[in-house]
Amino acid sequence: MDVFLNGFVMAVKLLLAGDKEIIEIALLTLKVSGTATLIAVFIGVPIGFLLALTSFPGRNLLVSIINYGMGLPPVVVGLVVWLLLSRYGPFGMLGLLYTPAAMVVAQGIIAFPIVTGFTLAAFQQLHPKLMLQILSLGASRLQLLWLMAREARMGLLAAVMAGFGGAVSEVGASMMVGGNLVGSTRTLTTATVLAVNKGQQELGIAFSIILLFIAFAVTVILTTAQQRGRCP
Repeated sequence: MDVFLNGFVMAVKLLLAGDKEIIEIALLTLKVSGTATLIAVFIGVPIGFLLALTSFPGRNLLVSIINYGMGLPPVVVGLVVWLLLSRYGPFGMLGLLYTPAAMVVAQGIIAFPIVTGFTLAAFQQLHPKLMLQILSLGASRLQLLWLMAREARMGLLAAVMAGFGGAVSEVGASMMVGGNLVGSTRTLTTATVLAVNKGQQELGIAFSIILLFIAFAVTVILTTAQQRGRCP
């Protein structure tokens, strides 16, 4: 138990001291995971909306693929992204490998099916005649999406929380495409793995506690927005 207590004390000291390296790592973690989540939301929400409210050949297969992707192994995503962005890959000329952008791509791919799946479930829980009622009032497609999203906002915020949780907790793909470079691609998850591998368990616990604190803070903010006006 001493190692856990010492790790907690170290985390508090690092935060209170405003350690430059810790702040940089924490900010990069938020930047990468936040950007990946936003990309997943902008792409996943419209797709989830269409899957929930339209019918076409192959829809069930596409929904099955989305649901399967919610449990996609991150290391597989990392390998695929690495192959695509490597020097001899189809996107190697972009020079994105071992950069934060590559980590955003990998985490975005991981978060996308999570956001899409939760969005699909959120819209499917709405009354089936709601869309027809909105369209009968003369709403455009964009207005329809906005009004339906307002009705499904609790489920959509759950989708954002789940997507961010999947992105910020990812480590395997981030290390494969980011390289865990100091001052460039080192996040709290990859820093934790490195510290443990070097036998610095207390430092690894400190990184983990800071990561948990950040994830909890984001979740509290989103939960507050989700539950606003819902409590008796």
